[in-house]
Amino acid sequence: MAQPFRLSRGGRIDRTRPISFTFNGRTIRGFQGDTVASALLAEGRHLVGRSFKYHRTRGILSHGSDEPSALLSVDRGPGRVDPNNRASVVEARDGLKTRSQNHWPSLEVDIGAVNDLLSPVFVAGFYYKTFMWPRSFWDKVYEPFIRAAAGLGKAPTEPDPDRYANRHAHCDVLIVGAGPAGLAAALAAARTGKRVILADEGAEPGGSLLHETRAEIDGRPAAEWLSAALADLDARENVILLPRTTVFGYYNHNHVALAERVTDHLPGAAGTAPRERLWQVRAAEVVLAGGAHERPLVFADNDRPGILLAESVRVFINRYGVAPGRRIVFATSGASAYTAALDASAAGLAVALVDLRPEAECGPELQRLRAAGVEVLTGHTVIGSKGRKRVAGLVVAPVGSDGRCGTRRLLPCDCVGMSGGWTPAVHLFSQSRGKLVYDAALDAFVPGTSAQAERSAGAAKGTYDLAACLAEGDAAGAAAAGSGERRVFTATPTLTGFRPVRVMPTDADPAKVRAFVDFQNDVTAKDIKLAVREGFHSIEHVKRYTTTGMATDQGKTSNMNALGIVAGQLDKALPGVGTTTFRPPYTPVTFGALVGPARHALFDPIRTTPIHGWAEAHGALFENVALWRRAWYFPKPGEDMHAAVARECAAVRDTVGLFDASTLGKIEIVGPDAAEFMNRMYINPWTKLEPGRCRYGLMLKEDGYILDDGVVARVSPDCFHVTTTTGGAARVLAHMEDYLQTEWPDLQVFLTSTTEQWAVIALQGPKARAVIEPLVEDIDLSPDAFPHMAMRTGRICGVPTRLFRVSFTGELGFEINVPSDQALAVWEAIYAAGQPHGITPYGTETMHVLRAEKGYIIVGQETDGTVTPDDVGLAGMIAKTKKDFVGKRSLSRPDVVATGRKQLVGLVTEDPKTVLDEGAQIVADPNQPIPMRMLGHVTSSYWSPACERSIAMALVADGRALQGRILHVTTPGGFARATVVEPVFLDPKGERINA
Repeated sequence: MAQPFRLSRGGRIDRTRPISFTFNGRTIRGFQGDTVASALLAEGRHLVGRSFKYHRTRGILSHGSDEPSALLSVDRGPGRVDPNNRASVVEARDGLKTRSQNHWPSLEVDIGAVNDLLSPVFVAGFYYKTFMWPRSFWDKVYEPFIRAAAGLGKAPTEPDPDRYANRHAHCDVLIVGAGPAGLAAALAAARTGKRVILADEGAEPGGSLLHETRAEIDGRPAAEWLSAALADLDARENVILLPRTTVFGYYNHNHVALAERVTDHLPGAAGTAPRERLWQVRAAEVVLAGGAHERPLVFADNDRPGILLAESVRVFINRYGVAPGRRIVFATSGASAYTAALDASAAGLAVALVDLRPEAECGPELQRLRAAGVEVLTGHTVIGSKGRKRVAGLVVAPVGSDGRCGTRRLLPCDCVGMSGGWTPAVHLFSQSRGKLVYDAALDAFVPGTSAQAERSAGAAKGTYDLAACLAEGDAAGAAAAGSGERRVFTATPTLTGFRPVRVMPTDADPAKVRAFVDFQNDVTAKDIKLAVREGFHSIEHVKRYTTTGMATDQGKTSNMNALGIVAGQLDKALPGVGTTTFRPPYTPVTFGALVGPARHALFDPIRTTPIHGWAEAHGALFENVALWRRAWYFPKPGEDMHAAVARECAAVRDTVGLFDASTLGKIEIVGPDAAEFMNRMYINPWTKLEPGRCRYGLMLKEDGYILDDGVVARVSPDCFHVTTTTGGAARVLAHMEDYLQTEWPDLQVFLTSTTEQWAVIALQGPKARAVIEPLVEDIDLSPDAFPHMAMRTGRICGVPTRLFRVSFTGELGFEINVPSDQALAVWEAIYAAGQPHGITPYGTETMHVLRAEKGYIIVGQETDGTVTPDDVGLAGMIAKTKKDFVGKRSLSRPDVVATGRKQLVGLVTEDPKTVLDEGAQIVADPNQPIPMRMLGHVTSSYWSPACERSIAMALVADGRALQGRILHVTTPGGFARATVVEPVFLDPKGERINA
């Protein structure tokens, strides 16, 4: 197997299981356990991409999720092509196809590299200063160019064939990160018996212990301790281990979001299991142990392929058995890179190390490395790098205490490992609204005051020594689980400490040096300095002006260097500059994971009533109403919608009609304070409503505008059966719960959604009583015993019922509430009993016509979020004696009581056959100059069979004062003349409804 940079031994890969995949069509070989990045490096492939703006050659910088440069398009099979995958976290497997991005015609020869020659023009914010003139160029030249250049990678064009799962979970302790601190926390919490979830973004838990070959923990090699710890956790029933799981969002009340990669690493697994699973976890306590990110050094041409982070060089050597180069120079300003250099030397590689710190500042690491035969240049800076498609040398020079550079020296190499210190991963802590504090000794922002039940531990808190990380993790896990037990760990001391450096000293002209801070977006140190000079002093403004920290890595490798440069330019201490806002997701998350199963038929789920199948079998056509599929009308052979609706309307007015109203929202309000709660939620009074009676209720928002309406029945002194509009059920319940929980927690009231429990069969028309009389038990249906707006409990067809005598048609009517699972049987019995009376099923279109003839409003049609009770003629419902109700104070606002408000009126067209368009605008004079003054709009418009003409309802400015006036309504061909009338077109005295 041709892998010239694969070490002959070492690593956690399985050398007995070779795999192969392709990169830009070329076969790349590796082993089980490789990532795409490690396999590419084993083949000697460093050039893997091009940068966004300048199209500079870019290689692999990191071994982890903070990789900013090695972004690949990954093809896992038909329809499974994803752009912008980090090569460092994509697990290599057979059959994988990967391609580099952001170049043309090829990676090696990229026409876009001409941008690199034009870099003096493409400085920070150039797009704010360019594309300004000539104005005519914007639409045809500038905007198309900008849109074509925007974005990285190509979005998939085929439907995603994979499925995605969604799981909700609760635990006592959620631990984020399975490195030393996270494992110690999990062990401590698990011993208490509490429910523990341990999540880590890596393919296997262990964090830094996976590439630790020198350290011992409690007297045994770190690898052995790791194996024992994982075996302990895996054997416990109270512990869930989640590898390949990124915790990407930390929300209120310890609601934490996790994305688990389930099958991407498995060849041939597509379609057999979910590709990814979104976990939504509610945790009593959270321990954040996500580690830290290594900082790059900022020097000229620090972006060449072959220049990696020092710890990543160590990872590739120890974990993957790969030499990123045969001749490696480590450049550093701290101690941790010495460990990487020692491991590289032990692997048989030629190593040199350049340390910015003077020799006196270096610790024992210096002698250990020199004792291993490695050349160490202390007090040296990096001036720049040499090479084209791969680094070939590092230019270094001694630097004096005055910052001046001495004679340059070229160190030949084929790999550079750089380290500018460490930055704790505080992203999730910040998302939790915790307050960061700056630690000058660490030159980093670390977790300060927590806002939620959370603890940070280990490198995520700025603790880098192995024994201290273990102890801190143990204490955090134990405390999170409510235990006072603590453990003491012994471990090999860790080489820590570094000198902060923003930009490496150089003898070159700073105006000509391109030292990169943000590798993906091509932001240099001089770009950031330019932004500050141009007046952008807020770090958030600098971020947006330069785009630093806005790449897919969200500034994990760039933020601290950028903050330091800004602080230096402003001559401020770093805390005075502050930090940018850490927002979720921590790393990119697929749309599939977020959407989960909510695709295709489940994207907009359709709910059906128990009567749906019957309606379908009887030829109904359907429409979508909110989440429901409702019968629209029931055409007979040869009928169009207008003929069917006319027939259905006539049946309801003359005999009897049957309507499925099961979609109405229903809420059971129960408790000693139920009446008082109703009194506060609705505008009309409820305390004196007797059990067995119904009342129409109107609910407002805080601003005094109508939110919802519906009929409410008082079942007993402490129980109300509330109905809402079909689309308003969830909204009304949330509105009620909000007030009950936040404003009136003292009220003893319980709210339960019963929409699914009760089916509603509306029987409407002069023959309604005659139809159900033989079917009803224990209820006297006579007009005197059972008047309009009454409710009785009993049985119908042997089924328990809450029988309402209410009507939305203006006819004698009943709404029969029965348990949903028995609704179809009751419906069929009523339909059979109604045959001698000419019973006719009708749909929502007929219902709309019937209610409009009576002037009944529909919330959302006669209202638009700015309509008050008085606007629709319902001011008389407002209780005059109630101290307060939701929205009462807003009803006295000047704009609410001002003249000129739109009011509900009826309209009849001059030509009775003209049916106005709903939404049509209304004017007083069609000949007025444009722009015309609009008086209002049509809210409902129908052909009325009972009136034998068209009717309409409208909201018109000062409408009630315009009774009898002729207005003009827009039509597709011009204007139609219409007279303003009362919005009740049929039976204004209500004689039919009280029959």
